[in-house]
Amino acid sequence: MRGGGPRIKRIYDPAEPGDGKRYLVDLLWPRGVSKARARLDGWLKELAPSDELRHWFGHDLARWQEFKRRYRLELKARDKKAKLRELAQEIEAGPVTLLYAAKDQERNNAVALREELLRNY
Repeated sequence: MRGGGPRIKRIYDPAEPGDGKRYLVDLLWPRGVSKARARLDGWLKELAPSDELRHWFGHDLARWQEFKRRYRLELKARDKKAKLRELAQEIEAGPVTLLYAAKDQERNNAVALREELLRNY
């Protein structure tokens, strides 16, 4: 994947020119962020973990590996595969930043999504 894949960034951090296209990859809109401030090119709700998986994980560090495994299974659904391919093509064309709201910068759905993109696209 070009340039090592997509960047990952908290949506609460300021937008920068190097972000390229900015996509929110959370199921829910983040609290306290206006759409103008977010400066999004898209909101990829369909690539976010299901509500059930999100609640199950609950940012419990002991569940991180299992969360990633379950999330990968969700991403294998036919409708999600097409969207993943589209996103991979965008990443090949230029910089892309995946945005998330979680406080944990190392264990969140954007990190897991980036790993999946690097592994399979």
